[in-house]
Amino acid sequence: MAKRRLKTLEDIRRYLSHLILSIESGNLEPGTGGRLAYIASILIRAIEGSELEKRVEELETALSKEKKSKHY
Repeated sequence: MAKRRLKTLEDIRRYLSHLILSIESGNLEPGTGGRLAYIASILIRAIEGSELEKRVEELETALSKEKKSKHY
């Protein structure tokens, strides 16, 4: 299986599609595909958590700037 960089949810979506096709075509054992899909699902949650954390930080920064501007 080719090495892939899975940095975005779209990357992982394509990777999972590739896994499904590989299993269906007989090029990948279902057990191996299932394990790889499980690892990909963990990566999805990590990316989602990271994106959420970034959004919260941006909101906190914006709120902090808004509070400071109201004090002046």
